[in-house]
Amino acid sequence: MKKIFNFVVVALAAVALIGSVSCSSEPVKKQTGIQLYSARQAYSDIEATLAKVAESGYSAVETLGGPTCFGLEAADFKALCDKYGLRIASTHAVVPYNPADLEGTMEGWRKLFEGLKIMGAKYCVIPGMSFGSTLAEMEACCAFLNQVGVVAKEYGLMFGYHNHKGDFAQVEGQTILDYVIAHTDADKFFIELDVCKTNMGDVDPMHYLKTYGDRIKVLHAKDEGVLGTSGDIDFKEVFETFYANGAIDCFVEYELPFEIGEDAAANERNLAAMWQGIADCNKFLQESDFVRSCEY
Repeated sequence: MKKIFNFVVVALAAVALIGSVSCSSEPVKKQTGIQLYSARQAYSDIEATLAKVAESGYSAVETLGGPTCFGLEAADFKALCDKYGLRIASTHAVVPYNPADLEGTMEGWRKLFEGLKIMGAKYCVIPGMSFGSTLAEMEACCAFLNQVGVVAKEYGLMFGYHNHKGDFAQVEGQTILDYVIAHTDADKFFIELDVCKTNMGDVDPMHYLKTYGDRIKVLHAKDEGVLGTSGDIDFKEVFETFYANGAIDCFVEYELPFEIGEDAAANERNLAAMWQGIADCNKFLQESDFVRSCEY
């Protein structure tokens, strides 16, 4: 009888253990990031915005500007992000290129990098710029960007560029983005590829992922609406190729075009739709088995 009792106790303990394991075996949450421009209509209360970003399931942000962000000094903005468990992984910022004052331009970059170092960022990304209207101007600009990339490394940062539709135009028979990639160094300047048709025009993002895979270190996951809903982008192929190239980090950018106006009810509806879209983009990343956790 004692042996039977002991067997029953052990069996029940095993069942309880299995039950506890199965109850806690929820999928591990992936680390995901978002470009804060996605919530631009809510900037009036940046703390509430960061709280909603965290609530929507993101663990990192790509901010805008520097060395101050949203009127806050670097350390204060970092503290606010820390409060909501958000890592500041990157920024979109630019110091205007002034060939007549390269020293002053470089000093501007140093101030920006100092702020980003305080924030703990990994990347600094130019969100768009004019590289020049002639190949000679573009070559000089690229040479200077290489110099900026060297300084960025002194601050522990990777320095890159985010494409827009205009970057696929031609200057003296050369595609601008291709020329920039060819005339900057891989260890000093990378590309954050935005795959949305709005920013690619009629160019296939897969061409760039396959041709310049070693230069594309960050992905901007963006669609015409919530990720995966337009049908224009094969995100599975995009992500798998991106990972095969040895890269890992990406940021969501979601745009719901509206402006805050005087109609309070309309503002409330639009903001609710914006936050729903932001949350749905994270849900797409979390539920897509071809998307990996980022390593910010």
